[in-house]
Amino acid sequence: QVQLVESGGGLVLPGGSLRLSCVASGSIRSISSMGWYRQAPGKERELVAEITSRGTTNYADSVKGRFTISRDNGENSVFLQMNSLTPEDTAVYYCNAEIRSSAGWGLWTPYWGRGTQVTVSS
Repeated sequence: QVQLVESGGGLVLPGGSLRLSCVASGSIRSISSMGWYRQAPGKERELVAEITSRGTTNYADSVKGRFTISRDNGENSVFLQMNSLTPEDTAVYYCNAEIRSSAGWGLWTPYWGRGTQVTVSS
């Protein structure tokens, strides 16, 4: 069993900051890419940022210069520092990771967290 658990969401004023965290646990052999997606009401889930095991990053155009993704390979964790938040950033944020489990066939499989709500409002 592999689990991803997010934390750090909440209510913040426009222009404020939040830091999201996600920890992967369970029968993990190795983790490839890790990332954050978000889904706003009535919209499709979209990529926010992703990071490879070597630290190469990719961001959605809408968050470039405001959000920073990082990871701690030793702790199987990924983080998203969000600055200069706007109401358009309001969404449920999901953690995603490509994981090779130490159980079963050990195939690379995408795993998702349950999501954490981020609300930007005055």
